Amino acid sequence: MTQAQDSGIAALKLFALRLQGYWHGILARCRHPLNTSVVEGINNTIKVIKRRAYGYRDEEYFFLKIRAAFPGNPR
Repeated sequence: MTQAQDSGIAALKLFALRLQGYWHGILARCRHPLNTSVVEGINNTIKVIKRRAYGYRDEEYFFLKIRAAFPGNPR
């Protein structure tokens, strides 16, 4: 990005400036290659657990139910 900003080409400078704003998101995507469909599926499963329970009194138990729904994931 430094080379693009130092190039003197206005369009290239603008591109580097805009890219810099998205840089953290780009790096996060490279480090954690999750597809949005996977994330949507996880969110949907959590919503189903919440809906079937009509609300949990104990927050820790709710998180245990979520972890039990995804046994292959270490987190």
